[in-house]
Amino acid sequence: AIARALICHPTVLVLDEATSALDGEAERSLVEALVPLMAGRTTLILSHRLTLVAKAERALVLDKGKIVEEGTVEDLLSRNGAFRRLFGSEASVESRA
Repeated sequence: AIARALICHPTVLVLDEATSALDGEAERSLVEALVPLMAGRTTLILSHRLTLVAKAERALVLDKGKIVEEGTVEDLLSRNGAFRRLFGSEASVESRA
């Protein structure tokens, strides 16, 4: 599905849980391949996994349909909010890798 979307050269790319079914190694490989493809286009990343979200310039956290936090990934991880609760333990594991 990702390949089909990119063949069309969209100006907006939506990645909805694009890496959710992948193991860690496959996820890292896909993210490496996606980063250059996301350049020059608006990309919306919807994910519960930090590997792809970490590539975002700006992150929004939704709760019950409302934006409860926004900022850079680094900024949101440094706060004690919803983003850190979602990704804090994942960030600790990734920083050790």
